Amino acid sequence: MKKLDIFILKAFIGPFIAILLVVVFVLMLHTLWLYIDELVGKGLGLGVILEFLWWGICIILPLALPLATLLSSMMVVGQMGENNELFAIKASGVSLARVMAPLMGMSLLISIGAFFVGNNLVPLAYNEMFTLRDDILHTKNEIRIPSGTFYEGIEGYVLRVQRQDKKTGVLHDVMVYDHTGHKGNTNVTIADSAVLKLSKAKDYLTFSLYNGVNYQEDNSRSYQDTTLGLQRIQFSRQALLIPLQNYSFEKSDSSRFGDQVKAKSLVMLTADKDTLDKRRREAFDKHYRQLCRGGLFTQQAQLDTSRRAPDARPFENAHMWAWKELDQVISAYSEAASSAGRACSEVMSMSHDVYETTFYSRRTDIELFKKFAQALACFIFFFIGAPLGALIRRGGLGISAIVSVLFFVLYWVVDISGTKLATDGAVSPLRGVFVSTAVLAPIGMFLSWKAVHDSELLNMDAFKLWRKRIWRRFGGIFRKTRIVYMGTPEFAVAPLEALLSKGYNVVGVVTVADKPSGRGQKINESAVKQYAVAHGIPVLQPLKLKDPAFLDALRAWKADLFVVVAFRMLPEEVWRMPHLGTFNLHAALLPQYRGAAPINWAVINGERISGVTTFMIDKDIDTGGIILRQECRIGPDETAGELHDKLMPVGAELVVQTVQGILDDNVELRVQRSFVQGAEVLRTAPKLTRELCHIDWNDGTERIRNLIRGLSPCPAAFTTLVSETGESVKLKVFAACNAPEWHGKPGEVFSDGKTFLAIATADGALKLLDVQLEGKKRMDVASFLRGWRYAGGWQAGAGTSKRCLDEVVSA
Repeated sequence: MKKLDIFILKAFIGPFIAILLVVVFVLMLHTLWLYIDELVGKGLGLGVILEFLWWGICIILPLALPLATLLSSMMVVGQMGENNELFAIKASGVSLARVMAPLMGMSLLISIGAFFVGNNLVPLAYNEMFTLRDDILHTKNEIRIPSGTFYEGIEGYVLRVQRQDKKTGVLHDVMVYDHTGHKGNTNVTIADSAVLKLSKAKDYLTFSLYNGVNYQEDNSRSYQDTTLGLQRIQFSRQALLIPLQNYSFEKSDSSRFGDQVKAKSLVMLTADKDTLDKRRREAFDKHYRQLCRGGLFTQQAQLDTSRRAPDARPFENAHMWAWKELDQVISAYSEAASSAGRACSEVMSMSHDVYETTFYSRRTDIELFKKFAQALACFIFFFIGAPLGALIRRGGLGISAIVSVLFFVLYWVVDISGTKLATDGAVSPLRGVFVSTAVLAPIGMFLSWKAVHDSELLNMDAFKLWRKRIWRRFGGIFRKTRIVYMGTPEFAVAPLEALLSKGYNVVGVVTVADKPSGRGQKINESAVKQYAVAHGIPVLQPLKLKDPAFLDALRAWKADLFVVVAFRMLPEEVWRMPHLGTFNLHAALLPQYRGAAPINWAVINGERISGVTTFMIDKDIDTGGIILRQECRIGPDETAGELHDKLMPVGAELVVQTVQGILDDNVELRVQRSFVQGAEVLRTAPKLTRELCHIDWNDGTERIRNLIRGLSPCPAAFTTLVSETGESVKLKVFAACNAPEWHGKPGEVFSDGKTFLAIATADGALKLLDVQLEGKKRMDVASFLRGWRYAGGWQAGAGTSKRCLDEVVSA
């Protein structure tokens, strides 16, 4: 045996014995409470009471062993987990199953011991205890004469004492009625005082009376003499001897309860079962023969399967069913009814005859199976206690005792219920006795699997989430959460569409007011408004968010939650309105790129990773607690417009997850500074200005290329081309790539006049790929050069983008 096994067994044996003694003591108090009325007032010696309690302990021992196994295994393994001993053992490569192996062997030995206790010790203890109890019941209570009342505790006498002196034991004003002659109150003694003395063997009582009078009537009359004789005797002292029976405890030599099923061993129960089964079969055979041969059936030979020949054909006599007159029909039916009645009586008689045998057979089977079930319970309780200890990692009697008692009460209730059902014949004895095993065994297997796989016993977060999902699913029948959506551009359409497709209750939309735009000043509706109107969602378009009329209309929607995507900054009286709060979807990984143009600035700054963030709105811009973040990679040639399109579905999914998390109360707000690593610089995303869009060719090649990508397709970076003659044109640039083979003065233009157009930068040159001449359509460079006559000598004018970028970086 390894040292680890010895260590675990030593840690188990001590607590097991201690807990077993405690459990036996507690259960013994229950037994004592049941029989306390039968023990007190009998003048029993301490030895008799201790013997009674000892046999009671032996009877309850099979019930105490499972509880002690459960509690001790949970305490020992839980203490090892609490002291990190279990963790250290697992870290050394020893599995929990190996740790439990010695305890498993010990629990198996306890189960075997419990079987022998239930099979050998309990029958003896039951016989001895109930024989002793019967002897105690035959012992009369001690003589205790109360004051002021008539006492009939002594057979043949009625006593009345007015008062007693507790110090001397003297009785005052005593009346004694002698009824031993069974003639009524014909012998009465009245004394001033008296002293009672009980013999040592409690077989007679000496009643010494002082200063009294004795009255006796003969109470005999005849036809000739009807007078009654009265005798009056005064005395100063008179001794009255009263014989007593059964006032002294006498223990029987023989045991009188050996025929009870609980007082029999497995061998005796098996023999009794065979005897009872034989009697039941004999009774059945007797009544079956009487039923078949009693003349109740016309074709009894064909009904008797033991006499039926293989070639016999049932009911060939067709004429037996043919009657010519009504009287014959009536007679036949009457005879059949009479035969059926006699058959029912015979069957009922058989059921009464075998009832007692069947009842005792069931009780025998129950007691026989219980010897195995109680032993098996010790083994099963180990597979509940040890895994629970490993999972809860708590030693001591606190949690372990509470959990153990709960499981034991479950076992006890199920076992008692199953036994009662089996005794009444509602279920078979096998099912009734082992139903507790069938209930606890799956629990033990489940807990053992959880412990061996280091799985959490009960994930409260998952349980709360499941509970809330159920509530949201079925509770929504009565009232769905009311959501108000706020957004304007196309980027905000995808989250709104996702919310509606998932079945959320969007009761209204808030967007910007319609504005004229374009050369024709045509009224332009926001993309969110167009989608909301198309789907029949009410829309509010306030000019001012603090307008009282708008605030009243917004309150009238009785929203539980506000969702904001690409909208204006909300005043406090708006974002504080819903009780679930207001959250915003930001197109960047906060706390980076707080501001109005996060997508553009992420590309302008050459970021490789961007993303979307949901956060709760507070009084400052983009500073609220973060709910969820989702990253998204930026390609090396990706423009702001392409990143915008990639982030739309990602943001829509994140909005749905955030809404569901808020409804399930399963969100955790994290402060934005927790996402800042070390000396990381926080970058902002201010509004895009015209000065930023004007390309400064004195800047670096990569920096200008990123600027072009970050401003494409809108508002688009631009430059001014100036010829030697002073002619100038404005050219928007949507795409460009490095041209490392060209070098020149910053702003110098290179072109072959057909397919190639490049402009020199501070450290190289950029080849333009996609451009738009002022007042023209967007086109590739080849198309542009076909319509623009290049004669050389063009120069790109000085821009302001470098200065703007430097200001943003320094800020």
